Amino acid sequence: MARKKTATRNRKTVSKVNSKPVSKPANSKPTVFVVDDDAAIRDSLTYLLKAVGHEVEVFEDAQGFLAAYSIAWPGCLILDVRMPGMDGLELQRLLARDAPRLPVIMLTAHGDLPMAVDSMRAGAWHFVEKPYDRKRLLSIINEALEADREFRMQNAERLEIEQNLTALTDREREVLEQLIDGKSTKMVALALGTSPNTIAHQRASILEKMAAESVVDLTRMVHLVRDETNS
Repeated sequence: MARKKTATRNRKTVSKVNSKPVSKPANSKPTVFVVDDDAAIRDSLTYLLKAVGHEVEVFEDAQGFLAAYSIAWPGCLILDVRMPGMDGLELQRLLARDAPRLPVIMLTAHGDLPMAVDSMRAGAWHFVEKPYDRKRLLSIINEALEADREFRMQNAERLEIEQNLTALTDREREVLEQLIDGKSTKMVALALGTSPNTIAHQRASILEKMAAESVVDLTRMVHLVRDETNS
């Protein structure tokens, strides 16, 4: 894939983030995406980021970025606030709706307190004014990439847990609820009207299907899925 992307001014406005990979594999190296209409800034950031080993993809406007980006791509976004067409804050609000976990670093030469507040309220990871301090910006980028990596790892685990849960029988689900409620094998047997030996076998089956080492581990897994669902 070419490192620099451009978008024609008559491109149809894109109002939705791609939910599937476009041309970049989902397991690719984390990338720093840069959206800025200033060619000098794009070139400067590309040089800086590549010099420290980061993958970089640059775009001159929001529409070009939206046409190419997929939420399957790991990384973070450096986004200029003031741009022709869709500005940075508008793009950030759209990403907050469709790709809320993508860390967005807002970059502007015209920043003021109200703009910074609006940006942070919309979910920006950080707000940086031009001219930026290189070391500080790189530190912020590294933190953003690490946050994205941790989220993707947790999300992959959650998806695996959800898949494992579908393998449980209805009866095993009943036992599961009792176990994560802190009840002993005997208490579960009494509550469900069966023998402790039967519950012990079902408990072992649940742990195996869920790839859990213990009931404590099992409880953590279930809460991970439910906390994400309720968030």
